[in-house]
Amino acid sequence: MWTAFKNHIQESLPFLLNKKLLLAVSGGVDSMVLLHLFQELNLDIVVAHCNFQLRGAESDLETAFLSDYVKSRNIPFESIFFDTNTYAADHQLSIQIAARKLRYEWFEKVRLAQNCDFVLTAHHADDVVETFLINLTRGTGLEGLQGIPVQNGFIVRPLLPFSREDIATFATQHNISWKEDSSNASTKYFRNKLRHQVVPILKDLNPQFLSVFQDTLQHLKQSQDLVNTAISQIEKTVVSKERELTKLHIVALNEHKASEAFLYAFLKPYGFTAWNDIYTLKDKQSGKMVSSPTHILLKDRDYLVLRPKDENPEISYVIESWEDFERVPFIAVKANVLEENTQVSKKTALFDKNKLKFPLCIRKWQTADYFYPLGLNGKKKLSKYFKDEKFSQFEKDDCWILSQNNEIIWVIGHRQDARFSANDTTINTIKLQVLE
Repeated sequence: MWTAFKNHIQESLPFLLNKKLLLAVSGGVDSMVLLHLFQELNLDIVVAHCNFQLRGAESDLETAFLSDYVKSRNIPFESIFFDTNTYAADHQLSIQIAARKLRYEWFEKVRLAQNCDFVLTAHHADDVVETFLINLTRGTGLEGLQGIPVQNGFIVRPLLPFSREDIATFATQHNISWKEDSSNASTKYFRNKLRHQVVPILKDLNPQFLSVFQDTLQHLKQSQDLVNTAISQIEKTVVSKERELTKLHIVALNEHKASEAFLYAFLKPYGFTAWNDIYTLKDKQSGKMVSSPTHILLKDRDYLVLRPKDENPEISYVIESWEDFERVPFIAVKANVLEENTQVSKKTALFDKNKLKFPLCIRKWQTADYFYPLGLNGKKKLSKYFKDEKFSQFEKDDCWILSQNNEIIWVIGHRQDARFSANDTTINTIKLQVLE
């Protein structure tokens, strides 16, 4: 394994050579072999160890064992104790997800503090099989069937070509000490059930299973490359962008037989998971939407429209003076004296200054709102105005109202109210303008 490992580093991961590396070491056989191998390469390394306080004295013995090991070899060492159970409960996460989030966030902090170039973990070929089976049983796309990547940003996994058996044999042959995690023998966790009850059957059915599986992964990765190329071509005909909005043309989308595959690949990076709702959204009435933690996908007539969620959906601002308009953070409205030949437009409104009394308010619209649109006779509910003007749900959500004592003065950037507008008899005119 030593020769194969050196060749793997030199041929596939040469960027690790002559770099400062942070090794994630638990004290188990996999990570201790990783540590031994990089000691033999005589590279600049730092060891990082997490104690999740989940196995009582056993966890503490692992920390003490590793601390003694690195101290005797003058290897820089960073360790941390996590209250994993409390963190998982507070954030409504499983223990495994909580531990993963805690350790990777901490690894990045240590990497930066120690000026390391990469974080190395001891994932190996059997881990890839287990991850593949987990994703397969839970449902996934082609990307999820490609296992664990060799590199993901600053995270690098140098042992992926080697099996758990290869690693254990190497540890025995080279008298490498390690601490056995008793929880690895338990079938309480889904991954362990696969490890002890499913993978052994696959290996028994085919002694060359791991080798064949590696070939399968290569085929899947090549297929993913073809899919990515096809997605790029479809995107050119389907997707357009308008500022923060991304629009998918439904007619163009329906021309492709693999429209659902495109939607999955295109929207997955935005955190969506309700795929059945997304696939049927294009056939729903306008205004229907699907949300992810960070984005909203809206059906708007001939389009599916994607946008980030509004971080401040209910904020309002009190305007005590004309200068206050220039301090509103989410819209740029400027109030100044009337210039000659100024024309009313959606972005520019002219008001009778004597009719505007402070304080004014800039806010989002409400269901009961109505106003007297300039140029029309009588009043109109704002919801009816939005419908007549064919506002999308996003446009309604983004709309700001200037009001006085809860009476609408201006649907900002769209239509002003006739009651407060300047006319031929106005003596003092004020111009409010939305700046692009």
